[in-house]
This record gives sequence, C-alpha cells and structure tokens, in this order.
Amino acid sequence: MTTLVIGARGSVGRQVLDRLVAAGEPVRASVRNPVSAGLPAGVPVVAADLTRPETLPAALDGVRRVFLYCLPEGIEVFVKAAMAAGVEQVGALSSGSVLLPQARGNAIAEDHRLVEQVLADSGLRWTPIRPLVLANNALHWAHSIRTDNVVRLVYPDALAAPIHERDIAAVAVAALRGVEQPVVLTGPELITQRRQVELLAEATGHPIRVQELSPAEGREHLRRFMSPRAADAVVDILAVTLDGVVTDAVQAALGRPPVPFARWAAEHAADFS
Repeated sequence: MTTLVIGARGSVGRQVLDRLVAAGEPVRASVRNPVSAGLPAGVPVVAADLTRPETLPAALDGVRRVFLYCLPEGIEVFVKAAMAAGVEQVGALSSGSVLLPQARGNAIAEDHRLVEQVLADSGLRWTPIRPLVLANNALHWAHSIRTDNVVRLVYPDALAAPIHERDIAAVAVAALRGVEQPVVLTGPELITQRRQVELLAEATGHPIRVQELSPAEGREHLRRFMSPRAADAVVDILAVTLDGVVTDAVQAALGRPPVPFARWAAEHAADFS
C-alpha cells in the first residue's frame, strides 16, 4: 500500500517519510522541486502541487494513503484527484486551534477549519492530526539569536505546551494506518515563551535576551517574515490562549509521554548557533 507524503521536505512531512521508510512501507515523496529534494535514496520523488491540478494524477497513481498539510489552496482539486485515484486514507495535518472556542474567527484556525470541512464533505476516509503549538515554531527566532542574541516577543509570558515534530509524525503515521486519533496534541508541560528562550540559551551555551513587544509592535515585527494576515493571526491567537492548553493525547496515542521542549532545544541547538 503506497503512501504519498505531500510536503516531504517539511519538518513533519520528512519525519513521516522517514518513519514509513524505516518500517519498510512503500512510500512516494512529493516536493515542488524534485531536483533539490535531498530525500532518502530509493524514495520515488514527484512534484504534486495542489495549485497545479495537472500534476496530481501521476503523483497519485497507485497511491492508497496520503499525508498532507491542511492548506486551503487547491484542497478541493486534491479531493477530486484523490477520489479519482482511489485513495483510501488521508492523514491531514491540521491545527488544534480549530477546536478552541476562543480561536474562532482567527485566520489560522479558519484556514484549517475550511480544509477539514472540505475533507469531511468529500466522502474520503480521512483523519485530522491536530497539534496546537509546534516546538519548531521557535526556529523563527534563529536568525535574531544568531545575529543579536535576542528574541523579540509579543506576550512573552503566554503559556504553551510545544510539541516535537517527531511526536506529531508518529501520531500521523498511526492515523495513516487507520488508528483513530485524539483531538488536540500538545507537548508534556506548559511553559512560557520566555522559558522556551531560557531553554534555548541552556542548549546553546550562551545567553539570549528577550525583548518584549507590544501587540502593535509584534504585528509589525512579524510582518517582516510573513503576510500581514498571518502575522495578525499569530498575535491574535497568543492573546486568546495566554493560559495555555496541555493534553495527554500523545501519551494516549503512542503509549509514551511526549518529548519535552528542553530535549527539542538540545537537538536543535546547532540551528541557533
């Protein structure tokens, strides 16, 4: 049963791909530019672009399971192509924010909710994978840490339970195998953004300063790296989730506790040095 991993160079997609390869399962990787994919030897690489419908039939030929990120662009085209190809299971990387009442109306949550609704209405068999806060969001701080030893944060004392991409991928592979998944995935403990920076400082061995930004300053700062809509959504979601959410979903799904942020920081220390 061949699995197509769409977005195989992404942090979660690559982990999903590696897990399937390690298990000896037939797998196909999709990236936008196969020439520069840099994926494991022997893995067939295709260019499945949901915004280019003509790329999907060949990419999905013979595929029975698909892992994909929940992005609105092209999702309806994907559904039609997947149904035509006979896809039997979709694992959709969504967001736990779709289940938070306080996040209703947030652009990020609504984008994921739209994709989930399209999949729910499609007739395809699919399973949402819903992490709330990804540990590797901290990689957005890497440049300022490397250049200035500073992280500029709005709501630095907002609590979250960041989840390692490896845990998300393990849950995603279980979902692809048809295992019912818990609702919201988080890491093991609530920590502030400020504490995340402290743990990165410990992992890298050098001090890192936090510069607190007002919401307006935070929006302006984030717009240097992402669209205004996305920047506003990030600030807005921080504002309504200051108390944080932690669940035992990873323990329930995998039979082991999730990886703590301190270990993620140690594993990724080189990215900040």
